[in-house]
Amino acid sequence: MVTLGITKGRWNTLVTALQQFKDDYDKNQPMWRILPEFAQMNPRYEAMGLRDLCQSIHDFYKAYDVARLTTEMYLSDMIPAMKPSDAFAKMAHREIERVAIEDLEGRITAILLTPYPPGIPLLIPGERFNKTIVDYLRFARDFNERFPGFETDVHGLVKREVDGKRGYFVDCVKSDAIMPRF
Repeated sequence: MVTLGITKGRWNTLVTALQQFKDDYDKNQPMWRILPEFAQMNPRYEAMGLRDLCQSIHDFYKAYDVARLTTEMYLSDMIPAMKPSDAFAKMAHREIERVAIEDLEGRITAILLTPYPPGIPLLIPGERFNKTIVDYLRFARDFNERFPGFETDVHGLVKREVDGKRGYFVDCVKSDAIMPRF
């Protein structure tokens, strides 16, 4: 991390590492050569070159228009449906359920949903999911499936296997546990 207090030695280490990355990228060095432990843990990348891998990740981001999507999700309407303390209390009373990404739109979250990066909470307990946020979670799921080892981390997004297939879920307030407002 570059901070105001970074030393000249650490700055030079960073610049050297970035120059080495650029050289490896320009030569399209195979992943098994530049990151042997990573390639061993993720054999799908072993024969792939660094430039090829970077380009496929870039193309994936471009296809989902991630720059626009991440901006829009933080600017989208966050609709509070209940007080955060009430939504969080539903967890203590077991009035929550795990909801698949495809079924999230309009549901009320019982947890804090925070994508990393940037590490800024997106939804707090008691807010409703909108289409833009669900689209981002679909991107995160699809990216994680396509590029294991480079997973997008979203605190609050749960991965679990159901009937032999991996699914992505978020804990939401049960529909029948919502008190109508008068």
